[in-house]
Amino acid sequence: MSDTPSVRDAVTNGADRFVAELVEWLRIPSISGDPENADDVRRSAEWLAQNLRDTGFPTVEVWQTPGLPAVFAEWPSDDDDAPTVVVYGHHDVQPVTPLELWEHPPFEPTLTSTPTGPRLHARGAADDKGQVFFHTLGVRAHLEATGRSSPAVNLKLLVEGEEESGSPNFAALLAEHRDRLRCDVVVVSDTGMWSRETPSTCTGMRGMTDGQIDFRGPGGDIHSGSFGGAVRNPLTEMSRVLAALHDDDGHVTVDGFYDGVVELTDTERALFATLPYDESSWLANAKSTTAYGETGFTTLERVWARPTAEVNGIWGGYTGAGHKTIVPSEAHAKVSFRLVAGQDPLDIQAKFRDWLARTVPEGIDWAMHYYGPGVRPCLTPLGHPALEAVTRAMATAFDTEVLYTREGGSGPEADLQDVLEAPVVFLGVSLPDDGWHAPNEKVEIPLLLKGAEAAAHLWSDLAITLRA
Repeated sequence: MSDTPSVRDAVTNGADRFVAELVEWLRIPSISGDPENADDVRRSAEWLAQNLRDTGFPTVEVWQTPGLPAVFAEWPSDDDDAPTVVVYGHHDVQPVTPLELWEHPPFEPTLTSTPTGPRLHARGAADDKGQVFFHTLGVRAHLEATGRSSPAVNLKLLVEGEEESGSPNFAALLAEHRDRLRCDVVVVSDTGMWSRETPSTCTGMRGMTDGQIDFRGPGGDIHSGSFGGAVRNPLTEMSRVLAALHDDDGHVTVDGFYDGVVELTDTERALFATLPYDESSWLANAKSTTAYGETGFTTLERVWARPTAEVNGIWGGYTGAGHKTIVPSEAHAKVSFRLVAGQDPLDIQAKFRDWLARTVPEGIDWAMHYYGPGVRPCLTPLGHPALEAVTRAMATAFDTEVLYTREGGSGPEADLQDVLEAPVVFLGVSLPDDGWHAPNEKVEIPLLLKGAEAAAHLWSDLAITLRA
């Protein structure tokens, strides 16, 4: 693109302002999961709203929900036939406990020097304030490089305030403001790249549903000498049921679990195989020594493109010091299911409940409680024009080929895709070691600047691509 040097120069010229303002925003402890920080989340929304006005967005609103607020901003293009883009991110952050593990205070942003450039340490630096905020620098660079007074696309931002709490009000917010949010494509900046040396863009995220199983046997704890072996033990039966959730090949045994699953194509498997994947490094990050999973799939295919069933916790009976020889009256377990394209959380909930009804033995009363409707999976087809535009924009910013990944985690992207009836593409620049949700979260400033550069190129590219 002819404006490449100008975009890079514009980003460089705006870098100091960008970092200083991001540091100011990161000082606000916008933890959505803690009611004591609710006012901080609201303060974070108001701060962002004012900053977007200062950036030049002519329309900026704080959208209230039954929970915590989102921020909406809109900058129409002067071109009558310009396509419309919605950028999604979130301004709430995860809790910071345990505080003693932080090398730098989580809400006192700290800049350090590294051989590859400055690094910013703070909660939210990567997930997701840093990645939301590079769009302010990106749009300024886009205007400066093109000489425009408005973006080449109708640019809208929607920055949620409850993503780290499961987005409980997000689908309703989208439905309420559907007309305001109509668009040709949604750009999500809440993901990462393969590595600093290997920039990549995500093509899909898994969905999820989770809940708690409760087993009850005797009316109270009873003596294992007097009654053990003659009545059902809820903990033993819970263990048996959970062990039956997978067969010896790692397949989930719930009837119909794989119905409708969109299988990987040969092209997708080949693209995954081009990534510089090292099993030993992956295992080190997983704090494990052996990879395991569904037979017939590689590790990356398992965590990106295959559904799973996991036992997240199990408890019951006596767990104190010494011994207490009882048959416990109750047992409990938390389970979760990661889902892929073609699966629906509510359908999986019903199928798992039916499976439990057939599997739990007589003598055990049981209940299954789900923590809401779950999150649906999201997938962008390879070859989609908007995905190709993101790939070109990132390749221009990073001066190298951009590869494709998926995310094993889950978010509200499917709601964006379904409610707004628009494709979702991903522009993220975070690294795997940025410490999302963990102590010592950080972000690499040079990569945030590359994100801004890619965004500046993307608006020019999409203006042409989506008109074609």
